[in-house]
Amino acid sequence: MTRITRETNETEIVVEFPAPGLSQIETTVPFLDHMMTTLARYAALPLVARARGDLPHHLIEDVAIALGKAVAGERERPIERFGHQVIPMDDALVEAALDLGGRAYYRGPIPSKLYDHWMRSFAENAGATLHLRVIRGSDRHHIVEAAFKALGRCLGQALRPREDTMSTKGSVRLV
Repeated sequence: MTRITRETNETEIVVEFPAPGLSQIETTVPFLDHMMTTLARYAALPLVARARGDLPHHLIEDVAIALGKAVAGERERPIERFGHQVIPMDDALVEAALDLGGRAYYRGPIPSKLYDHWMRSFAENAGATLHLRVIRGSDRHHIVEAAFKALGRCLGQALRPREDTMSTKGSVRLV
């Protein structure tokens, strides 16, 4: 079980992947709760995230940082590493491609500065290459939610256990 605690003068965050069970998300930001619940569901990951903080911006960013670090911790065992998904949601169509190989890179954007920053903070702290492409859409809510669904599906694919390391270098472990 991976557990990350992040405490600053602005926020207190706990993120963990417990033994299989239901996700429990409580961040005090309703839309973030919705997106985290969506991500966990589409990734098929039990996720516990408890967070409180002074400003929504600080809280949202620190949740992304903590979740990214938790995902990075999951790379200690051999995993599939890659994920790719295209998700339609009403008017929105979003594509995500993910590599959990340890190189941090984010390419977006999605049409919300706050949640685009969430994606960047997540990728940097997960050591992930994450590409998000908004193919179409006009409703920001639908685009952001489709992006979280696509990322969730990618995480589910990339975190699947495998027997050997998916690298010609022999390792993608954190040092």
